[in-house]
Amino acid sequence: MNPAKILIVDDEPNILLSLDFLMKKKGFEVFLARNGEEAFSQIEMHLPNLVILDIMMPDVDGYEICKFIKKNKHTSNIKVLFLSAKSKPHDIAKGLEMGADDYMTKPFANKNILEKVDELLNKC
Repeated sequence: MNPAKILIVDDEPNILLSLDFLMKKKGFEVFLARNGEEAFSQIEMHLPNLVILDIMMPDVDGYEICKFIKKNKHTSNIKVLFLSAKSKPHDIAKGLEMGADDYMTKPFANKNILEKVDELLNKC
């Protein structure tokens, strides 16, 4: 069986590097995007099983990317996990309204994000 494909979208280099390392260590095939435009092209190119998505980015925010994924018939089955510093209840509610499958706040524990990723991928 092929490993699950995960796209990590974040404009913070340290977050990208740590999540890339963590997910590869667990055997996932990992792709990275530093902004919304890169995210759109990576989604089209690789059709990941899961997108770990930041909200606040310089060009296109995570809400728009999530909406794009969930409204497009070719990508609507991709799981979306928001990982954001936006931790107010209305931010979380908005993320879930946009179609995200789950929402975690930064800072995060590696163990918690791995559990969440496994949970989401096992729902596929």
